[in-house]
Amino acid sequence: MAITIGTHLGSVQITALLGRGGMGEVYRARDTKLKRDVAIKILPEEFSRDPDRVGRFQREAEVLASLNHPHIAAIYSLEEADGSRFLVLELVEGLTLADRLKRGQLPIEEALTISKRICEAIEAHEKGIIHRDLKPANIKVTPDSIVKVLDFGLAKVREAEAQASDLSNSP
Repeated sequence: MAITIGTHLGSVQITALLGRGGMGEVYRARDTKLKRDVAIKILPEEFSRDPDRVGRFQREAEVLASLNHPHIAAIYSLEEADGSRFLVLELVEGLTLADRLKRGQLPIEEALTISKRICEAIEAHEKGIIHRDLKPANIKVTPDSIVKVLDFGLAKVREAEAQASDLSNSP
């Protein structure tokens, strides 16, 4: 199914393209049931036929669902409608850190605050979740200066037995 502005997928209606990445396209959408704006990440149709890609998409949803942190964009649901698989996510307004840095060097206080918030967000590593794609393009800073880490598509969940034998996490 071709996704265009105005397309309905279940209870969401596409309103704008936000970006494209290796594991799909991200759109701004309107949740017509809850009457709120959301972001949706759609698994490309060709990936929907690949069990490995579908599995990775499912794992991304599960990883996000296991995290509840003010500096990580929330997941609301994993959906399938009209032959499309998609994540319904918190819509985070604002610039990516990459876009913000293109405007010039950050003042030291702002850089320290953003760094601190990123560190707080990646405490998810303590749960055995490693982001593996942490970069300025995957960090948003809202107009209210709230920092959100995005895109856990490459995240890896460490196995429990590996964590138990790994002394690098010891105090």
